[in-house]
Amino acid sequence: MDNNDVLRRIRFVFDFNDSAMITIFAKADHTVTREQVSAWLKKEGDPAGKVCSDTELALFLNGLIIKKRGKKEGPQPVPEKRLNNNIIFRKLKIALNLQAEEILAILALAQVKISKHELSAFFRAAGHNHYRDCNDQMLRNFLKGLQLKYRGEVTESAGEGS
Repeated sequence: MDNNDVLRRIRFVFDFNDSAMITIFAKADHTVTREQVSAWLKKEGDPAGKVCSDTELALFLNGLIIKKRGKKEGPQPVPEKRLNNNIIFRKLKIALNLQAEEILAILALAQVKISKHELSAFFRAAGHNHYRDCNDQMLRNFLKGLQLKYRGEVTESAGEGS
């Protein structure tokens, strides 16, 4: 999944308006304009759309963690320069303070059944024996499950520039 799609889907799931998006970035000590946010949220193929970089999405996710859980003591996390689905999944898990059972229930809403062991493999360190890459479909299903949990609906255009 590309970063813009992840950003659009998270915005839709939690019904964030532009001001809320700007505030979330600000919580991670990063200033963005309404124009930047608008350009990142354009539908795929829109000539006015701009690519949301890995660092920008990492800043947004760090801001979401602070919004949902509060600012931690000490130095704040440095945004990753390179993101993958595992990191995005982990940051959403942290932001929403989800335990394994809750994640499995969210995935079940999207008709996905995996074991606790399969789930924990997504959150292991990349070099670990039991580490497993989180593919686009798994992340998409998790976001769909979040949408069902928080919005109670799924539409074809959900998260597509809504």
